[in-house]
Amino acid sequence: MVSLLVKEKFYINEVVLGTGFGILIGPYGANVFTPRSWGSLENTITLEVMRIVLATGLFAVGVELPCAYMKEHAKSLLIMVVPTMAFGWVVIAAVMKALFPQLSYISSLCITACLTPTDPVTCAAITRGKFAIKHVPVKIRHILSAESAANDGLAYPFLSISIYLTVEASVRSAIGKWFLVGWLYQVILGTVLGAVLGLLFSKLMRVSHNKGYIDRESYIAQYLALSIFTIGVASTIGADDLLAAFAAGSAISWDGHFNAQTEDDAFASVIDYVLNCGCFIYIGAWLPFSDYNSLEYGITPWRLIVLMIAILVLRRIPPLLVLYKFIPEIASWREALFSGHFGPMGVSAVFVSALAITRLPAPEHPPADQAQYLAATLQPIVSFIVLGSIIVHGLSIPFFTIGRGVHSRTTSITLTWTNRNRTSVPDWVMWARRVDKPADIAGTMTSGDVERGTSTPGDTFRDSPEIASDMSETTEHGPPATTVTVTAVDDILADARSVMTERRFGGKNVDIVQVDAVSELLREPANDSGTSSDNQFKAVHFPSAQ
Repeated sequence: MVSLLVKEKFYINEVVLGTGFGILIGPYGANVFTPRSWGSLENTITLEVMRIVLATGLFAVGVELPCAYMKEHAKSLLIMVVPTMAFGWVVIAAVMKALFPQLSYISSLCITACLTPTDPVTCAAITRGKFAIKHVPVKIRHILSAESAANDGLAYPFLSISIYLTVEASVRSAIGKWFLVGWLYQVILGTVLGAVLGLLFSKLMRVSHNKGYIDRESYIAQYLALSIFTIGVASTIGADDLLAAFAAGSAISWDGHFNAQTEDDAFASVIDYVLNCGCFIYIGAWLPFSDYNSLEYGITPWRLIVLMIAILVLRRIPPLLVLYKFIPEIASWREALFSGHFGPMGVSAVFVSALAITRLPAPEHPPADQAQYLAATLQPIVSFIVLGSIIVHGLSIPFFTIGRGVHSRTTSITLTWTNRNRTSVPDWVMWARRVDKPADIAGTMTSGDVERGTSTPGDTFRDSPEIASDMSETTEHGPPATTVTVTAVDDILADARSVMTERRFGGKNVDIVQVDAVSELLREPANDSGTSSDNQFKAVHFPSAQ
């Protein structure tokens, strides 16, 4: 009943809300929903619930990416995914070994393998929605979505080598099985299988659509059916079902026909939303809070908190700050820092940890060997990191928007233009900042429609008879009206434009500012009077000078 307010005003998505609700109704709250009381079936049910939600989300990522995106950006994804995962896997395992001395380094590698993939469901907080569209560059949104989907499937090899080294008698046998089973069979076969199924269904649905055998509603039904069918086939033969789902989604939308049939329908988004909400309610009720202080296993809250901080700082940020110059989609170190921070852990971490439990021996009390100790400590550590990631990454955007508002001040500007039907503030003026020196302005004088961002070099607004009269106009309250003059335009990222402006007070006291985020050039249709929509606005926010 208040979802629009919460998501669009406070930027809190279903990940945080669902987890909080799950905790409330779980065994540490109302005790209504208790997944861990289901005995031996609990881990199997958890594994399959996470599998379905992940497969649907990964298929959706593949469909929503631009046509042939994986082909055009394969090099960037390879550089961004593999070194980043490997670095975080090795470094965080060393930190974990230092914090939990009873764990061997191989066991630490097994636990960190569960934390290497970026969760596509939680990552949607900064790749979809109002905040993402308004503030995150399109290239960053696409590359983060593709990376979160690709590294989910690539978590299999990192997990399998750790498991094989733990349970196999010799290192040679472990490495042999890892290469043959982990890479060739699971990863390669899963990717090829998903791509073949996606292309096959794409061709079949196009033929059926051309012959009139299928309607638009049936296309939407395939959105869910094909993702489940793909993971069913892949998991049956033992291939990487997550990579298969992502490959199928990318392949089915390769030529854009499937996207064209489903782009304006909200049904697929509703399905995705319902699955995500249910999944995080399940995770909230599944969290084992009592295991976060298990002295017999060396697990204490302070160790878990230190590990969480180390993961946030070391898992993704250092490698992306080093590699971003080789990734064209990331233009600056700030974007690399942003991309490194938003590597949330959620559904994928729970799924991989549940998968690891199926391959480890049941632990005794006390554990008889390292494999049993690993089975006893794996999910408590992973679940705490998942909870911390949901809190940190789920609330990063709300805290960012609150902090931005606290450190900004408001300057009111009143314009006298031809039409005055609206009083809303144009989006592009919300990110203006002061420029200390007029010499910082580059380009020639321009004129045009400030709200729409159009401009023509060579003139200023003073040459416009409609606006020139406003510059010396005195209002009934005394002071002259304030006008804004565009003085330079240059392209910036995120489908936006950067504009330098002058705030003039009756032709005097020029105050120069820079507008950082001007909306993409839009042309609105003329209204009944033959003129374009109004251009009046009441207030502009100027963040404090940095």
